[in-house]
Amino acid sequence: MAELIKVTIEKSTLSVEKNTKISDFLASLELEKKPLFARINGQLVSLDTPLIENMELEWIDEDSDEALEVLRHSASHLLAHAVLELFPGTQTGVGPAVENGFYYDFLRDLPFTPEDLEAIEKKMREIVQRDVPIERVILSKDDALKLFKEQGQDLKVELILEKGEDWVSNYRQEDFIDFCRGPHVPSSGYIKHFKLLSSSGSYWKGDEKGKQLQRIYGTAYFSKEKLDEYLDLLEEAKKRDHRKLGPELDLFSFNEKLGGGLILWHPNGSAIRRAIEEFWYEEHFKDGYEIVYSPHIAKLDVWHQSGHTEFYDAMYPPLLHEGMEYELKPMNCPFHIMVYKNRPRSYRDLPLRWAELGTVYRYERSGVLHGLMRVRGFTQDDAHVFCRGDQLEDEIKRVISLALKLLKAFGFEEFDVYLSTCPDKYCGLLDDWEKATLALEKALKDKGLAYQIDPGAGVFYGPKIDIKIKDALQRSWQCTTIQLDFNLSERFDLSYIGEDGKAHRPYLVHRALLGSLERFFGVLIEHYNGNFPVWLAPVQVIFIPIADRHNEYVEDLSQMFREEGLRASVDHRREKMGYKIRDAEMRKIPLMCIVGDKEVYEQSVSLRVHGAGDKGKIHVNEFLEKVKELVKNKSLSINI
Repeated sequence: MAELIKVTIEKSTLSVEKNTKISDFLASLELEKKPLFARINGQLVSLDTPLIENMELEWIDEDSDEALEVLRHSASHLLAHAVLELFPGTQTGVGPAVENGFYYDFLRDLPFTPEDLEAIEKKMREIVQRDVPIERVILSKDDALKLFKEQGQDLKVELILEKGEDWVSNYRQEDFIDFCRGPHVPSSGYIKHFKLLSSSGSYWKGDEKGKQLQRIYGTAYFSKEKLDEYLDLLEEAKKRDHRKLGPELDLFSFNEKLGGGLILWHPNGSAIRRAIEEFWYEEHFKDGYEIVYSPHIAKLDVWHQSGHTEFYDAMYPPLLHEGMEYELKPMNCPFHIMVYKNRPRSYRDLPLRWAELGTVYRYERSGVLHGLMRVRGFTQDDAHVFCRGDQLEDEIKRVISLALKLLKAFGFEEFDVYLSTCPDKYCGLLDDWEKATLALEKALKDKGLAYQIDPGAGVFYGPKIDIKIKDALQRSWQCTTIQLDFNLSERFDLSYIGEDGKAHRPYLVHRALLGSLERFFGVLIEHYNGNFPVWLAPVQVIFIPIADRHNEYVEDLSQMFREEGLRASVDHRREKMGYKIRDAEMRKIPLMCIVGDKEVYEQSVSLRVHGAGDKGKIHVNEFLEKVKELVKNKSLSINI
């Protein structure tokens, strides 16, 4: 007699023969929507998984994020299958699903060309048409190693030796087989809506000294509408790419003679940066912060004491001078700690809120450098709060409030909030980590912010809150980090004299609200497509005289606006008026003032707004006050 097990689905319990595949069990049920996967006791599995014990079973359909991730991972296998059919002898690396798509790494002598990608995509569609079953194959470790050795797949052999257990999970579709835990869609016919996007170089296991591979990127969705929507988004993102708009608007540049990842801020970009910094300082003063400055290097011993040399792998090699080793700073925190230790502190002194726009240096591999988003030298809007235990909760909530205030002023209204917990490599005691995590979690709950737990994503010295903004294209960008740290207080022996006359450890809160100014600037460029609001625009107002006789008047106007703190300029060029207006539009200057005889006589200007055209005449004094109001209120739109 067949052995029966109990399967619980949505509080209903059914009896099923042991070793029945989920797909066979599913065929006996009447469901409104056919699931693609299942979750057994919390673990996602394929439908060909056998039911072997009493369990809770949950259906997963295509509407879930998990299903989309599995579809994309299956699409990466489809990609590898097609590559091996077209280019026999190619070695396969890894092919995960990633945010918005998937990729697969290949080892071959020649890079993939655009024509190759077209052929690969065509072959993928042929395999989809064949509706090839995707089946899980369990092999002993020895048999799996033998199989992949015979196929000449040395990279797979290396992975199995490293990660394979006694029994190795693989997935097969026709002649293609891959070492993989799964799950996958039931057959290739499910992968109808996909697109290959690009190819680039990569390194095996991310090691620059390792084998150089070719990586092909793609994306996949369950519907054509979703795929088309994403491809349209990519086209819009290309138009907004800060690496394209930066040079066009003369905002910044890189120069290989200086080295990769090092930014030159041009006057236009610097004007925007100064506006950001002035607003940042103003809001920090209002919130009770004091400003500090620190050097760019320190003796290597400082970084040994802080733990960075042990736990942080993005530091430059030390500089040797007069027999002493110095280190370019990757962080600002040890310097602020030295200021704290400069004299004894009392409980009455706390909290101390010290902020710095501090430039730091981190070695990033050349392959990951990306415009302003990933650089080697950047300025953090850094701050540290030293406080007592009874002040900690209020201080964290205060930081959250300031972060949201700043981000909203720049036009960001949607946020994803994450609470990152203890990583594998950490300093300090787990008990302290638990206390710190609970303190951050309580602050988020008290502020009424929805958040997700990001397990193991804390930095080595403490758990953290991350706030990601959503830009105009609904992309997420990391900005705010609020991190609690018990570790450095211990390492640097920080203390204050309490009301009881005894020494106590202060709590240390690290925080950056905008993150790096460079990265935040890149996000702003793409968010606004270079059409900055008036308060941020590098040139806020341009005066365009119709004839030379109007030059004196527009120069006086420009000077008057500059004396009021506004960024104004004059276009004196002997060009046609239409050309000068088009040029101002191309430069995305928000306010253009045309001046002729009538305007001089009436003490007015003929106003044009970027992207909105002619707005008619306005008296100079009224116009000045309206522009000042736009800047003062950090207005995101122009209402004049």
